[in-house]
Amino acid sequence: MNHQNQTHKYYLSQMRKGLLVISLFLSIMGFAQKISATKIGDIKTISADDIFLGYDALGAFYKISSQTLIKQNDQQVWQYKNPQLGKIGSVDLKNPLKIVVFFEAQNTTAILDSQLNETQKINFNEKLPEILPAAIGLASGNRLWIYNSLTQRLGLYDYNLNKWQPLSTTLRSAPKNYTSDFNYFFWANTSGELSRCDVYGKIDHLGRLPENEQFVWAGTQSIILQSGNDLYWYDFTDNKRLFIEIDKKSFKNFTYKDQILSIFTNQGITNYKINLP
Repeated sequence: MNHQNQTHKYYLSQMRKGLLVISLFLSIMGFAQKISATKIGDIKTISADDIFLGYDALGAFYKISSQTLIKQNDQQVWQYKNPQLGKIGSVDLKNPLKIVVFFEAQNTTAILDSQLNETQKINFNEKLPEILPAAIGLASGNRLWIYNSLTQRLGLYDYNLNKWQPLSTTLRSAPKNYTSDFNYFFWANTSGELSRCDVYGKIDHLGRLPENEQFVWAGTQSIILQSGNDLYWYDFTDNKRLFIEIDKKSFKNFTYKDQILSIFTNQGITNYKINLP
């Protein structure tokens, strides 16, 4: 009987040790499943009614204030406004020398130089009435990525030659949130499906978007999403999800570019340096 008790106590002791090791392992794993954000500065020259757009490759930040596009750096402020075209639908900042401003209601796109001078205005009603853009982004050369809502297809538009090249087959659902680089157009549709299309028309389905309030693209394989008052990095190739630690309890929106996470609150913009996996 005594031997049985000793054996029983031994196994209980070993189980406790095992559970302690597992608990410690899970604790370490839980700690590792985070991305630390280092605060690098604040910008106060923005109001709660402004729409913060992000930064360009040269470090200037952009916002929309009363339907005026404003660019600002440490030395100077530039503005662009075209009241005849109405509300600004989207702004592509990939190339600070070729900023693409889309006025969806007027079916018109303006291309601006680095000082926000209008170098080209494309009214698709006049130039190419068979195109009704619902999404526009800068591509390579003198081309634009366009989702044509009339045909529900993606394509490339050469604005110097006024030439339209349809690429994809008909999409099941329109892009709801999108971005692009010179070689790919990325989008999430209204059903939460993530996809990309290359310049040859090949479409890859990347997975399904997790539940979120809003998200931004963080690369060719990942996004940063808001869930409640928290931010997460999500890699849709292996469904990996990491919590991003910031000292903000609430915010209006956020952007990410070149390892800089910018958080827009009613008090201004706070920038963080983060290192994504």
